[in-house]
Amino acid sequence: MAMHTQNVQADPRSSLLVTQPDATGDPLGAARVTVLGNALPVPEPDVAEARKLYLARYANSKHWVDFEDFSFYRMDVVDVYYVGGFGVMSWVSASEYALAQPDPLVDHAPGIIQHMNTHHGGALIELARVFAGIESEQVTITSVDRLGFQVRFKTSDGMRGARIAFSREVSNPEEARSVVADMVTEARKR
Repeated sequence: MAMHTQNVQADPRSSLLVTQPDATGDPLGAARVTVLGNALPVPEPDVAEARKLYLARYANSKHWVDFEDFSFYRMDVVDVYYVGGFGVMSWVSASEYALAQPDPLVDHAPGIIQHMNTHHGGALIELARVFAGIESEQVTITSVDRLGFQVRFKTSDGMRGARIAFSREVSNPEEARSVVADMVTEARKR
């Protein structure tokens, strides 16, 4: 009955935009990804698992999930376009996407970002100066992952972005905290 279902049945080519749920300020400075592919019905043997996952995420859907015209679709990914903020973008192949694992900081990133932006603005300015070559009076983290973080900063030319790599890969928030502390110590020596 829904127009989007009619559209995908007529032409399965689809895209899905995923954005940071906690992005503040200019949304163009936030990380986002567009997943491109074909939206196809979930095969019958997989419907029970899809239903279980859907109900776990959308509990209120129990009122309509078993309607005759309700269906589950999945996207067979063809390409992925990633934007990490201002000036940071790239294509990710479908094979790379299929092999990818969730970043170990994904559930902790909002807290890390908020903590750093709220309590360590001076340290962010120093990190940006030393590790990204940026002179700015205001630096804000917009995303963080196991390899580093994306910053947004203000210059006389407007808002800009840069990526600052961690000195080593991290696998949990405690390691991220330790690496950032080490990097701040090094930045202050320079």
